[in-house]
Amino acid sequence: MPKISVDKLEPGMKLARPVTGPNGMVLLGEGTELTEKWIERIRDMDVAAIYVDGPPVQTLSREEALAALDARFAPVEDKPRMGDIKKLVREHIESLYE
Repeated sequence: MPKISVDKLEPGMKLARPVTGPNGMVLLGEGTELTEKWIERIRDMDVAAIYVDGPPVQTLSREEALAALDARFAPVEDKPRMGDIKKLVREHIESLYE
């Protein structure tokens, strides 16, 4: 369930968690399907981001994620089995961007 900014909301998305006001009152319930009208109202409420149903959204580009992996493993690549672990993590990262 990704948390996305309100400027990326699209009609048809469903809320994974309720949208609440500053006092904690539920404004839109979990499972509500968003329409243009609901999206406008959410934007008017100054809500920064909401949780919607679906797979997590990748916040890093593929290249950034692989560069971070290289940097993280650089100090230990000469250690036994670290190359194998890095290879598995690289494959996983690459599968996220297919």
